[in-house]
Amino acid sequence: MLSPEEHVAAIYSTLARAWGRQHWWPAKSRFEVIVGAYLTQNTSWRNVEIALQKLRSARVLSVEGIRNISISRLERLIRSSGYFRQKARKLKTFVIFLDRCYGGSLTKMFAQPTAQLREQLLSLNGVGPETADSILLYAGQHPVFVVDAYTRRLAERHGILSEKANYEDVRSLFESALTHAPDLAAVVLASEAAGSASHPPSRMSVAARSPLAQVFNEMHGLIVSAGKQHCLKSKAQCEQCPLGTLLPSASNQPKQ
Repeated sequence: MLSPEEHVAAIYSTLARAWGRQHWWPAKSRFEVIVGAYLTQNTSWRNVEIALQKLRSARVLSVEGIRNISISRLERLIRSSGYFRQKARKLKTFVIFLDRCYGGSLTKMFAQPTAQLREQLLSLNGVGPETADSILLYAGQHPVFVVDAYTRRLAERHGILSEKANYEDVRSLFESALTHAPDLAAVVLASEAAGSASHPPSRMSVAARSPLAQVFNEMHGLIVSAGKQHCLKSKAQCEQCPLGTLLPSASNQPKQ
């Protein structure tokens, strides 16, 4: 029997060798990552991509663009992402925060200590732990693990954590496991797998980051791919999943 930390490390190694780099987050700039982190709340990434393309075409996918655009026009441009009125206000709130605290500079903002900046982000309207950690990891290259619905589903089905575990419980376990397991940083980079990534390389997906941030980045992307392809909400397809051998005994596997 593997300990929870050993199980998490084994999930990473198995998927990394099978699929290679995932190239998350797909974006051309840090600010695009931040906007995407807000827009992806309660919707699919396909809907977010439509909204991002409209913002890009309107030449407002920048701090200055969101600062100056009218709220009504911003709402129209991001309508495909759902809850567009709330999300437009949240984006405006973020830019106000950035201007007030960091003179509009993302570089100054991301230079802050991780814990301090995370607390500031969580204090903003519309920013929960998943959004804050996505901004920290994918836009700022801070070593923070992002927990989403795919992570929870996989962890529960593999018997790593119960469904009652809160966000911080999950984040703490995954960060500890991925931090202390040896040689994980080199696994995905050494993989010659053709890959099962959802996106091609982008400026942000190949940005320079610490080995630990790279591991957190890849693990989240790998789990998302597993969740979309095999660990489906309605029907787990464990037979085709590379993680099938890591599941608990057959009696504890999810019902098909």
